[in-house]
Amino acid sequence: MKERVVVILGPTATGKSHCAIEVAKRFNGEIISGDSMLVYKEMNIGTAKPTADELQAVPHHLVDILPPDASFNVVDFVEQAKALIADINSRGKLPIIAGGTGLYIKALLEDYAFNSVDEDTELRRSLEAEADTNGTEALHKRLAELDPEAAERIHPNNVRRVVRALESALRGDTISQQGAAESPYDALVFGLNMERSALYERINRRVDLMLEAGLEQEVRRLLEQGVSSECQSMQSIGYRQMVWYLNGSMSYEDGVDKLKQATRNFAKRQVTWYKKMPYINWLELEPEPDYTDVVERICEKLVQKYK
Repeated sequence: MKERVVVILGPTATGKSHCAIEVAKRFNGEIISGDSMLVYKEMNIGTAKPTADELQAVPHHLVDILPPDASFNVVDFVEQAKALIADINSRGKLPIIAGGTGLYIKALLEDYAFNSVDEDTELRRSLEAEADTNGTEALHKRLAELDPEAAERIHPNNVRRVVRALESALRGDTISQQGAAESPYDALVFGLNMERSALYERINRRVDLMLEAGLEQEVRRLLEQGVSSECQSMQSIGYRQMVWYLNGSMSYEDGVDKLKQATRNFAKRQVTWYKKMPYINWLELEPEPDYTDVVERICEKLVQKYK
């Protein structure tokens, strides 16, 4: 019998974490974060990490497990998520993955295989040659199609990091075409989405709330602790734009505008990426969602599937 797993995904600012917590309360669930940024300690505001009360409400996994200067990729996620799903099922509970990193969730559900180091060396050489032939912008565009979150973090001119990120994406994407004929899991996948202008308005409001909550101070504190502005976590949306402001590269107002624009662009790319996952059950939200209703709709589907 396949192990059960529920997934609640969607573009940023659609309320995935809230819904996952409410569903977990009803179905004796435990939450596995499917967000590549929630793994980092001391990065709470810019990652929109659930509050301390929310984290206490139901068990959470893959949250606050790494220092800010550590790296974390799709291979790490799949390995750890597989172990967690097995453990949670073995204890008679329901694993619920909440998050928006599409590559991570797709790789897990479709049982991506990952190549050995030797094979990666060959792929790396191929990508480096492609950069020489077609230019770094073309390579970065390819990365944006496969892993929009990584593309948002990495400057197109940073060829080494673009190549490494493409390696991670392609190792699974190529093999998955001939990989498992069906998912190794008894999975039910929900997607939260809303009309684009309403989503963009929510994103702008959320950025304003992050700034009010002290995003600038959070980034300043990380830099003062010696966290490099070049490390993976600090290149992500929110942190990168605040670094630009703090190092004098741009004004506060321009940094905020860049942050909002980057988040909107990221949400757009997330929605495009999810089209590669035809098994998602989409729930269209109102501009001011009634999450009680959304949770009820998810729970009804769960009862039908797992009764």
